[in-house]
Amino acid sequence: MTTLRLDAVFHNGRFSTLDPARPEARAVGVLGGRIVALDEELDGCTGDVVVDLDGAHAVPGFNDAHHHLSLVGKGLRELDVSYTAAPSLDALYQAVAERAATLPADAWVLGAGYDQNKIGAHPTAAELDRVARGRPVWLMHTSHHMAVASTEAFARAGFADLAALPDVPGGHVVRDADGRAEGLLQETAMQLVERALRPEPTEEWTANIAAGAQAALAVGLTSATEPGIGVVDGIGNGPADLDAYLRARERGLLGVRMTVMPYITALHDCGALEPGTTWYGLDLGMRTGFGDEWLRIGPTKILSDGSLIGRSAAMCCDYHDSPGNSGLLQYEAEQIRRYVVEAHRCGWQVATHAIGDAALDVVLGSYAEAQRLHPRADVRHRIEHAAVTSDAQVARIAELGLIPVPQGRFLSEIGDGLLSALGPDRGQLAYRMRSFLDAGVELPGSTDAPVVAGDPLLSIHDMVNRRTASGAPIGPHEAVTVREALRAYTIGSAYAVHEERIKGTLARGMLADFVVLSDDLLGVAPERIGELTVGATVVGGRIGHDAGALKVS
Repeated sequence: MTTLRLDAVFHNGRFSTLDPARPEARAVGVLGGRIVALDEELDGCTGDVVVDLDGAHAVPGFNDAHHHLSLVGKGLRELDVSYTAAPSLDALYQAVAERAATLPADAWVLGAGYDQNKIGAHPTAAELDRVARGRPVWLMHTSHHMAVASTEAFARAGFADLAALPDVPGGHVVRDADGRAEGLLQETAMQLVERALRPEPTEEWTANIAAGAQAALAVGLTSATEPGIGVVDGIGNGPADLDAYLRARERGLLGVRMTVMPYITALHDCGALEPGTTWYGLDLGMRTGFGDEWLRIGPTKILSDGSLIGRSAAMCCDYHDSPGNSGLLQYEAEQIRRYVVEAHRCGWQVATHAIGDAALDVVLGSYAEAQRLHPRADVRHRIEHAAVTSDAQVARIAELGLIPVPQGRFLSEIGDGLLSALGPDRGQLAYRMRSFLDAGVELPGSTDAPVVAGDPLLSIHDMVNRRTASGAPIGPHEAVTVREALRAYTIGSAYAVHEERIKGTLARGMLADFVVLSDDLLGVAPERIGELTVGATVVGGRIGHDAGALKVS
């Protein structure tokens, strides 16, 4: 009898496959990175590598639909000023002082992760000058929609006079009574200083990607979508961002399957497409869908407004705790419409960041106009975050066939700040999930890491339990079941980038991507989901991360 030899056989596991035809399996066979057999289909098969799961539970690999992998890696390599590392403003200043003391006199102190909602206030240029002893300091807010610069950082960017910083459309420079910048820059105003820091050398950005990939594998991510590359600002690093991803892949440093979103301003008119029309996109006609199973171009990304916890997202009414402030659009409404229509016309899937309900109205109108002018089938344009959404907007999202991408982990890590910003009534409209599912919309799973922790298990916990860090309920009627949350983090996220035919379930022909867990995700009490850990992560039948859960022979 001939024995069929596969690349790998994973056995003695308890796989939840999410395949209705075979919901559970004990063994999986892999050839060429794909699943070719399960359970009894493996009779007569052996593998070059045989892996014993020792009875552990496994699910399809987690897929984060909105995960800034390169920025996660960058944060791991720079100063951590998150609430966990620096739980007060004094602790933040102390951390800056300690980092500055280890650096050459002219070196930048770069850090990220602080949240004024938790530490009481934003840092100021004057205090950063004092603790860093005159070195340039640049600290990114956890939202990545604002940042604080020291006086020397402003000077390095060409603004030795703090009163000379210009006002920037779509952004805000916080000033004192004399008109001098205090340090805080919001939204597009951040570019005033970031231009002095970008683009970082390719080797630095490649190292950021490698560090982000290792962190992703450790929490069970086998796929992710990076929402914004190719421009010199806080969204990306520069025009060679895709090259850095290719370098990481070529060196075996990527490990995670990546879909990358070129930012809208990286697209441009590329000349005649045919008589009477021009191509708008990337050179050579590259657009959404170009690439392979490891690295591909996804939607183009647009920012329509700002941040909810930063009180800069465009709202239909004032923030509950900031009378007179209803946020702002990043671009004029007509410019957003032009961007969407042109990208849609030229075959792009479009992913528009829209947090506030006023911004969402602009985006919904733009998508409807694009489809009216240039009808296309199964486009799946996306709304990144869809943070504050009325019943009417939920219905229109379903009608237009759009994909909302809300973040589960926001509910706990920054939920108290969200409730303060929105108030008790409008807080019930925050990061809706149940309403989308009930409307027939496919829901992806995402974190927006490094804004919050990138761990899918923590995000799934919050999608199910919906409580803030203080324990306050936040839209409990929008909770989903554990199975629905798992589907979001597998099938839903694959669907959001047109990859559900190869990802999301463990079945013959699908990519052999799965994560081994410390317990049964679908069986533990909902309040215990956040206690689960990742024992191993397998991508394409290869072990990308193992915390001791696997026995390899």
